[in-house]
Amino acid sequence: MIAAMALLADLIVLLHAAFVLFVAAGGLLALRWPRVVWLHLPALAWGAGIEILGGICPLTPLENQLRAAAGDAGYAGDFVAHYVLPWLYPAGLTREVQILLGLGALAVNAAIYGWLLRRRGNGGGTKGI
Repeated sequence: MIAAMALLADLIVLLHAAFVLFVAAGGLLALRWPRVVWLHLPALAWGAGIEILGGICPLTPLENQLRAAAGDAGYAGDFVAHYVLPWLYPAGLTREVQILLGLGALAVNAAIYGWLLRRRGNGGGTKGI
């Protein structure tokens, strides 16, 4: 049971990391699959809002609860903990850095969507938006 809780916690971290990547660069998927816009825009709003407003994603407490239920098994030698956790929860993450991350996600995706809309206006064939 403890191993299952630790595994679930690792899966939550991977899901969280995938969501962060989708927020940051999901607009790139819309270049290939324009209907992704309808999934990405709410995800972008949520992710940027969490960073800018200083909120906590519900996945973070869930992961912490699962780790506690697993007896805080630790991360020694664990791929997820060694490679994913430091990227997802960087040391020294300040409020200012959080705001910059949120604004950066908005800026990158605004540029991508601006390009996508210009391409659409020029008859670039992006049906489905």
